[in-house]
Amino acid sequence: MNGKIILVTGGARSGKSLFAEQYALAQDGSMAYIATAQIYDQEMESRVTLHRTRRADRWQTFEAPYDAHQTIELAAREANVILFDCLTLYTSNLLLSPSAPDDQEHKFQYIMEQIDKLLSNARSSQATVIFVTNEVGMGIVPDNALARQYRDIAGMVNQKVAGYADEVYLVVSGLAVEIKKIAVNITKEV
Repeated sequence: MNGKIILVTGGARSGKSLFAEQYALAQDGSMAYIATAQIYDQEMESRVTLHRTRRADRWQTFEAPYDAHQTIELAAREANVILFDCLTLYTSNLLLSPSAPDDQEHKFQYIMEQIDKLLSNARSSQATVIFVTNEVGMGIVPDNALARQYRDIAGMVNQKVAGYADEVYLVVSGLAVEIKKIAVNITKEV
């Protein structure tokens, strides 16, 4: 049996992390939480504290701001349900990583290669892996080049993960809708 991939997406404070945690708790077995956030300020520290408090002791936590594909492999040895929160922070970490190439084209390729490794390890595991992500491209166009680059890359990452996922949920105002099973799939080339 291969791993099962779930994607939970939505806007900021939409309830997507809570839904993902509830989804994970509804599964049988041991649970791991892969945290991608790096704490740079008081606001991020408050968010991380909220998530830690809500999870309590039921979860084994792994921190993975980089090289998360290796962390998925490690977590899958310890747990059969893995919550990865979140893809957009991970994408941001990769975008700003000292290991990333300087030019935009190679940076995009580098990030997508890291996501491919992540998905490959998730699929080859025996675990249910739940990825949380943000829909960052549904608002106004950012006013600077780096923010636009991030928005575009995050959108491509989300499309790739949604393509691999067995189930995709959109969370809006605390309500989750499974969107992959109702998605229209047109395969004709444009």
